[in-house]
Amino acid sequence: MAESKDPLVIRHLEFLGGLASTGGWRPEAGLPEVAFSGRSNVGKSSLLNKLVRRRAFARVSKTPGRTREINFFGVNGAFLLVDLPGYGYARVSKERKGEWGGLIEGYLRNNANLRGVVQLLDARHDPTDDDLRMFDLLGEIGVPALVVMTKIDKLSARQRAVQLRALALRCGVEEDQMIPCSAITGEGRDDLAASLAALLAAPREEPPSDE
Repeated sequence: MAESKDPLVIRHLEFLGGLASTGGWRPEAGLPEVAFSGRSNVGKSSLLNKLVRRRAFARVSKTPGRTREINFFGVNGAFLLVDLPGYGYARVSKERKGEWGGLIEGYLRNNANLRGVVQLLDARHDPTDDDLRMFDLLGEIGVPALVVMTKIDKLSARQRAVQLRALALRCGVEEDQMIPCSAITGEGRDDLAASLAALLAAPREEPPSDE
């Protein structure tokens, strides 16, 4: 029996650097970008590692809220994966939350290379106010979003169906837009990879003209 073809083969992966403040360093414009967003304990780093089939591509911290920069990774010399700081960690100061929020929003609003955002939600819990604000922001900006339910292995089949329906309703998306994933079992990895490949292959939508 032939193995299924990998929809996203990673031949070359390179850490390019981090954007620490609005207006700071970032990679030169040109390549398309896809950003990964989610609250601090949603399992973003583990999922990124599973996606690119590397054990230590994205640092997995035992302390949520540790990542403070927008990190850029070059993939196959063709596009950039962008790891946004996790939001919503209760022990981070209001000042720090404000800095991160401004950094993330500035990146999303002022980026002609951004093809889409992978928005992560913990399958076990209702979306937080921060999650819902992110969906509102993405809708306002008009950025395409792929919605991933992480930690799906923690739910039974019945719980999965109920939670999928509830999350889709709360976030204002269709159920078939949501991708159940597990960094432990690998479930959903190829579905996410295929969706990313399709997003990157689609022609970039130009912003409406003021004329």
